[in-house]
Amino acid sequence: MPLAMNREVFITCAVTGSGGTQDRSPHVPRSPAQIAESALDAARAGAAVVHCHVRDPETGAPSRDPALYREVTDRIRESDTDVVLNLTAGMGGDMVFGPTEQPLPVTEGTDMIGASERVRHVAECLPEICTLDCGTMNFAEADYVMTNTPGMLRAMGAMMTELGVKPEIEAFDTGHLWFAKQLVKEGVLDAPALVQLCMGVPWGAPDDLNTFMAMVNNVPEDWTFSAFSLGRNQMAYVAASVLAGGNVRVGLEDNLWLDKGVLATNAQLVERAAGIVENMGAKVIGPEAVRAKLGLTKRAPKAL
Repeated sequence: MPLAMNREVFITCAVTGSGGTQDRSPHVPRSPAQIAESALDAARAGAAVVHCHVRDPETGAPSRDPALYREVTDRIRESDTDVVLNLTAGMGGDMVFGPTEQPLPVTEGTDMIGASERVRHVAECLPEICTLDCGTMNFAEADYVMTNTPGMLRAMGAMMTELGVKPEIEAFDTGHLWFAKQLVKEGVLDAPALVQLCMGVPWGAPDDLNTFMAMVNNVPEDWTFSAFSLGRNQMAYVAASVLAGGNVRVGLEDNLWLDKGVLATNAQLVERAAGIVENMGAKVIGPEAVRAKLGLTKRAPKAL
């Protein structure tokens, strides 16, 4: 295929995630104040979009408490730093089975809730973007399944569209892209869509370049895509995604390290990504350009 490098690139910073990284680096933010400040630092470093999860402020464990999302949202919006806010809607689809000879009943760690509850914080906070994990997947651990059925995704996607919040389709494998295109065909999601290609997450799409280009080649031409990989391949994927015509995602959700033995901050990861983009001859664009590109509308949260 011909080279189709993206010359105007936006950077998304995935600020904290929901994985068990909270005790592996002092830079992983826990409280709403820490998450908001880390997001704003990333924005000042060049991120046009910040992708936020929330955590229990005391333990650092992942949370889906709407009050925590509201505090993060308010702190970011009340600052003097402009950035596009992207909230996760991936929580609430966790299924942890019992041992192989007795998989039912499901065990500790299972967190299965309805579509309205999964989107509740999105409806209250009204971010410009929220994520839609577009499929079910075996996810690293032996008996954990990330569960997103077609019915659940249709319901959540319709709610996001009705709210006027742009879904960022998170595609962890080629089938997820296939179903995302079906959602657009059915009118559940508006076209052109926004998609994040999630590479190297066990056991989804591996982050070799052949698989990556198979994913890229399945993204419709009028859609906007970003891509990322985990750990030491995070920065390599900054270059790969730009070269393939996409945008980039970095951040502590996906990688804790700046260099071997050197723990990173979100701002440092964004700064390094911006340097790679600019050294490739591309331009890093800001939040206003992203809003224009994606047709986003910045709004205030609903009054409580």
